[in-house]
Amino acid sequence: MEITNQLVLSQIMEPSQANAMGNVHGGEIMKLMDSSAAAVCIRYAKANCVTARVDEIDFHLPIMVGDLVTCTASLVYIGQSSLEVYVTVDTEDMKSAAGPRHALSAFFTLVCLGRDGKPKPVRPYTPMTPDEIKLYTLVEKRKIARGRIPHPERG
Repeated sequence: MEITNQLVLSQIMEPSQANAMGNVHGGEIMKLMDSSAAAVCIRYAKANCVTARVDEIDFHLPIMVGDLVTCTASLVYIGQSSLEVYVTVDTEDMKSAAGPRHALSAFFTLVCLGRDGKPKPVRPYTPMTPDEIKLYTLVEKRKIARGRIPHPERG
């Protein structure tokens, strides 16, 4: 995917992050996703950004102790003070020749805060690459479906 504002964060999963069977806790993965989403937003906004919403996290594969987990956070939409990030997670058993596999993905909405702790405007964002335009359009459709922005035909 060709995304301009993107950040990649990788970590090897350890026993302290898993249950007795070696499956990494979902909360550990969500924390890594949240950290990568926050980092890409802070880097773009040059200010503190906090998570306001996470949409539809569906785990497709188990993640095991020893796996290399890679979160890719892509900034895809900017509102007045909010930033939407698409985070994908790949997992890789590095002792196998199988290579990385997609484990899960989710949209994160973060809010940029000023020094006073109140929402702060974020500089505009214009999608440029085909991948950025595709994701931007998808987020707009999701926002319309949730009633967060007016439907163009209904005003």
